[in-house]
Amino acid sequence: MNMHAPTGVIPPSPPKSLQDTGLTTVMMRDILLKTIFRKNLEHVSEMAKAVCMSLPLTQQLVEIAREQRLIEAQGTLHAGSSSEMAFQLSDAGKARALDALSQSEYYGPMPVPLEKYKEQVQNQSVKNVQITRDRLLANMGHLILPEHLLEHLGPAVSSGRSVLLYGPPGNGKSAISNGIRDALGDVIYIPHCIEYAGQVITLYDPIVHNMIDESDQGGGSALRRTDNKYDKRYILCERPTVMTGGELTLDMLDLNYNPVSRTYQASLQLKATGGVFIVDDLGRQEEPPQALINRWIVPMEAGYDILALQSGEKFEVPFDTLVVFSTNFHPNKLFDSAALRRIFYKIKIDGPTQEEFLKVFAMVAKKKNMPLDEATLIHMLKVKYPTIDNIYANYHGNFLIDQMISVCDYEGIPNQMSPDLLDRAWANMYVKDEEIVH
Repeated sequence: MNMHAPTGVIPPSPPKSLQDTGLTTVMMRDILLKTIFRKNLEHVSEMAKAVCMSLPLTQQLVEIAREQRLIEAQGTLHAGSSSEMAFQLSDAGKARALDALSQSEYYGPMPVPLEKYKEQVQNQSVKNVQITRDRLLANMGHLILPEHLLEHLGPAVSSGRSVLLYGPPGNGKSAISNGIRDALGDVIYIPHCIEYAGQVITLYDPIVHNMIDESDQGGGSALRRTDNKYDKRYILCERPTVMTGGELTLDMLDLNYNPVSRTYQASLQLKATGGVFIVDDLGRQEEPPQALINRWIVPMEAGYDILALQSGEKFEVPFDTLVVFSTNFHPNKLFDSAALRRIFYKIKIDGPTQEEFLKVFAMVAKKKNMPLDEATLIHMLKVKYPTIDNIYANYHGNFLIDQMISVCDYEGIPNQMSPDLLDRAWANMYVKDEEIVH
């Protein structure tokens, strides 16, 4: 990915007091007690790291718990000025931790109140990212793209609005979706979790969010300058990408409540905030495409989504996501006109011309150390493609060359093309349309 330092994103300010966190003292105290109990912590420095708070604020919480006789000092473990005071939960502290765990098993990093998170989302909105033609080319230069595609794609991505890519299969819609993701290229701040109405919702997901290792950056870089100068309840990450396919269901777009641990996981689209949500193979899901689009209509138009707690209470969360739909079906077969109108950009990705296909074929052959053979190319163009009405697809080159290489490996011969090898490869690309007699 073309990574940029977060010069255009305002970091979340670290809280200077417990009140600045936006959380109640009771909630922070209980999370601290649960974290000490579950992780068996003794030192304030360990506690501060575990709950993602500064040392002074963690020390204040420890003192509050001590005054309430929930934490006891054990003294220093070793003599010496650098030794830390050790603490442990009192019997009352253990009882309180167990009581708090019975209400919610969540422990660890302190959450960010939803209202404060909304402010940070605005500061790092995906709509603020300026995508230029050069930036798109830099992330899609390895693709042979249809003429004028970037002229349509560029404004769509820059707008931060929804995009529908449609066209015949195997022509790079998924690769183009990934190129859009890579072109965003900068970094944002993702909270470990957010808080609403006293409930903690885990947001950070290592599968979705690629954390930036700030220690890898140069000493004078912008990343280094932000170190210790932003709220550590957040993690510095690449702009997120959620990519789903046929497995997408409507309930993935809602909060995931675990009744055993009594904890919440953020919805997929909440995890994608500030980044890209790619719905690949639209029309292959169990849910009808119209139902999926209907679920997105309010978020895409209003800029917020509505989620619900187990209690039934509904609340608004930011929807700041570039949604890219990709399908092999014609849009008119998937949606009614009202739904289509709400998808801001609709871009057809056609199959390549013969000339473009040959470029792709030659490029793949070179990459895979497969020498080109004129007789094989003529056989392919004059004999094989007329059988499928000369309809070319970008995936054909990869498929045919990989098949020929597999035969060469099996026969123990150097990589080579021949009309016979091409015929054997072609036989695996399509299945003969016939009745199977049972």
